[in-house]
Amino acid sequence: MGGSRDNSRNDTHHSRGGGVTGHIGIIACSAEGAALCYRTICLEAAHRLGRHAHPEVSLHNHSLASYVACLERRDWPAIAELMLSSAHKLASSGAEFLICPDNTIHQAFQYLESRSPLALLNIADVVAEEAVARGFSRLGLAGTNWLLASDTYPGKLAARGLSHVLPSTAEANAMHRIIMDELVLGRLAPEGLACLQRIIERMRQSGCDAVVLGCTEIPLILNDGNSPLPTLDSTRLLARAALNRAIEATAPPA
Repeated sequence: MGGSRDNSRNDTHHSRGGGVTGHIGIIACSAEGAALCYRTICLEAAHRLGRHAHPEVSLHNHSLASYVACLERRDWPAIAELMLSSAHKLASSGAEFLICPDNTIHQAFQYLESRSPLALLNIADVVAEEAVARGFSRLGLAGTNWLLASDTYPGKLAARGLSHVLPSTAEANAMHRIIMDELVLGRLAPEGLACLQRIIERMRQSGCDAVVLGCTEIPLILNDGNSPLPTLDSTRLLARAALNRAIEATAPPA
């Protein structure tokens, strides 16, 4: 990440391929989710900006252990403070807007948004908009127990006329274990995939027409090719939304 600079300058950032792009700041939580988001931005940008070209990206990550300690005591204001610390460091590095590739800690947005030095894209908004665009109506929701107990997605989905199905308690506990004991550590066990597939198949039988991968690590193991339902990949959808904003923010007037 670059050092501090004068943010009063009206900078634009030029990709080597000639495109003009904004500077994306990533508030990271887990390494796996943040890395997939960053990689998606860089690889997909090349299709739009030219070979090897991508926006300027800065990432800041407090220790995942610090976040988990707060999550275990449901201390959302403390999580917001960690995120705000990252936000200020990213702003000082020249980032122009922020994303957070972690669904669970979006619950802290209510304590963060009004105090953030930069605008934040909300991952649940991005996913809900994609669900509408693709014509889905009833979504299964996959994620940690912390996410499933929150209104991070239900409120966003309901506002767009979408319904949702949650996993059972046993399913949610199994999913939480797979995420926190395997995926965030980069362990992609076939048993974990099989368990997720069974849960999503049950959601399909409950009338769901798609599933929200509401944990940014789930796409490491599950995708449209091996899921019983079409997937709404929150990680890559957020990355694409950030890429769109970075490009469009500095596009010349039509």
